[in-house]
Amino acid sequence: MKATALIAEDEPLLAQSLQAELHRLWPDLSVVAVAPNGVQAAQLALQHHPDILFLDVRMPGRTGIDAAQEIAEDWPDGVPLPLVVFVTAYDEYALRAFDLAAVDYVLKPVRADRLAVTCSRLKDGLAQRHAGTSDPLAQLRQLLAGVGSGGPGAAPPRLTVLQASAGATIHLVRVDDVLYFEAADKYVRVVTAEREHLIRTALRELLPQLDPQQFWQVHRGTVVRADAIASATRDESGKLTLALRGHPDRLPVSRLYAQLFKGM
Repeated sequence: MKATALIAEDEPLLAQSLQAELHRLWPDLSVVAVAPNGVQAAQLALQHHPDILFLDVRMPGRTGIDAAQEIAEDWPDGVPLPLVVFVTAYDEYALRAFDLAAVDYVLKPVRADRLAVTCSRLKDGLAQRHAGTSDPLAQLRQLLAGVGSGGPGAAPPRLTVLQASAGATIHLVRVDDVLYFEAADKYVRVVTAEREHLIRTALRELLPQLDPQQFWQVHRGTVVRADAIASATRDESGKLTLALRGHPDRLPVSRLYAQLFKGM
């Protein structure tokens, strides 16, 4: 079976070893790009549209899971989503999340016998994708839900108040007053009806501390308070945009989270 693949791995020797082993096990698989980090992985995937992604989970700048999320959100309509294989050092919680989402993975150092199993699964997956009987997007949604749950152990306490610094002043912002959070470089914008603030906290760190019934993630960089949504409008291409109550901002909904509005 002919197919194309992208490898994202920040250790060059491991990337070369994986590419060589894939060539031996699956001669008809063409590796179209090798990325040294998650940022370039997303860029190259969106440029080459490979059938398969081999993503190292831990890479500088952006994790493999973050890269997979960005690729899925920005993937062009009408082009089948790639199948994803995560390459990772052993992590019991991560592997459990992969298993629950039916997403394949291989452990470092990569063993030829385990990679052969992965290649067989990928061939079956490509055949199912071609037949329309598999849903890579649903698998990624399931994975993100598992990873976003924070792992085993006690859940972190729910946030009720945020502290946002502005010069010499610290503003105390009630979480119940927040309309939405938006990732902005190394900060998160905290938007209320009256004004906005910046906090130096990554959105991924903030998410587990928010009530998922109250705050919905609608994009990789946007989390909105559910009862602040006035309407969701679908355009001719199927893309959703949210209007907020008493606020002019419009928020796009990515394909990963469009199922939140499946009643439309």
